Amino acid sequence: MADVTNELMYELVKRVQADISDIKLGQRELKSEMNAMRGAMVSLHQDMHNIHTALARHDMRLDRIENRLELRELSEAKARFEPHP
Repeated sequence: MADVTNELMYELVKRVQADISDIKLGQRELKSEMNAMRGAMVSLHQDMHNIHTALARHDMRLDRIENRLELRELSEAKARFEPHP
């Protein structure tokens, strides 16, 4: 069996520290990628909200226009049956 010396322990500790350093670097990269994705999702959500708001406005305007047209259609239909001088 190999003798466990201070040099061997020192090399093992250095290797473990290097591995931990690599893991920390990878974790930082993942964190920054997650933050970028979170920002993209927030902006996408805001865009969808703006689209829904615009569609709701258009829907309300269309309802008003349809109501006006129905009123005009009723008065036009009524005028057709009234005698003209």
